[in-house]
Amino acid sequence: MVFARREKILSILLLRVGVASQAKERLGMARLVLMGSPAFALPTFEAVAEEHEIVAVFTQPDKPAGRGLRPTPPPVKRWAEARGFPVFQPRSLRRDPAAVAQLREIQTDAIVVVAYGLILPSEVLQLPPYGCLNLHASLLPRYRGPAPIQAAILNGDPETGVTVMLMTEEVDAGPILAMEREPIDPEDTAETLGERLAQRGARLMRDTLRRWLAGEITPQPQDPSQATYCPPITKADGEIDWRRSAIEIERRIRAFTPWPGGYTFWKGRLLKIGRARVRLDLSAPPGRVIPIDRGAAVGTGEGALVLMEIQPEGKRMMPIEAFLNGHRDFLEATLGREG
Repeated sequence: MVFARREKILSILLLRVGVASQAKERLGMARLVLMGSPAFALPTFEAVAEEHEIVAVFTQPDKPAGRGLRPTPPPVKRWAEARGFPVFQPRSLRRDPAAVAQLREIQTDAIVVVAYGLILPSEVLQLPPYGCLNLHASLLPRYRGPAPIQAAILNGDPETGVTVMLMTEEVDAGPILAMEREPIDPEDTAETLGERLAQRGARLMRDTLRRWLAGEITPQPQDPSQATYCPPITKADGEIDWRRSAIEIERRIRAFTPWPGGYTFWKGRLLKIGRARVRLDLSAPPGRVIPIDRGAAVGTGEGALVLMEIQPEGKRMMPIEAFLNGHRDFLEATLGREG
């Protein structure tokens, strides 16, 4: 049933594109609605705004943040307001008829979506004649879902990439318009890899949108048999289980930087690990801190994790050597909730 609805939506979109492509090619500029929330979306929105008319920006509602839990706008809202674009922040497009009515009145040519965080119902997907184009930070159909950058690092992939797809009702399952690959550096974190993918995705969306409006792209369906899904990241995912292998723990630290970070406990207090490296030739009981050179390593289920930067609760991130200068009792300690 979902597949049938998806194909129907795609057929309608392609028909509309065929009717309007010549006129749009002459105009060169399209009326766009942008939908996104985090900073990852900003390079793409900046790139398409240079070539097209932005008639509205949809982003998630302000959320409490900081010690005072003050309402904090998402980065996309700040960006849009600074440029004078109309901003809308519905809590849901599925359950907010007024938001859908606003979109209908805007009469956009296409909707560009980057990490919006809300589901687009079928009535929204069918509104723009050129459809809803989504930038996803993976080589689809691999890593559908909300955390593809983290998933690629967690699984030790040598490369990942960005995909521009035409959105359908099934999440991240729409036909592909364009794709580019990006190598993953052994020291990449979700932050450093995300920054490169955001820039690569911006260029890809800009060029793909130009070609799509000109009728130069034929959408390619995804192979559902190759699809994998990555779940959302939670705060609890960052807690280190020292029974895992050193390789897996090191990947998790990088995948969860900057949020929620890789963390453990020492003397009942939170201890974040900023950077670490794997030593498979060392061993110690899981969670046990052992001296190594002028630093420290921690035993794991397989090998040891050499600590390079750590952040005690309430302190800044610091080299392990600086921390040990004032905490010699850290050596031979056992990390974890019981440590």
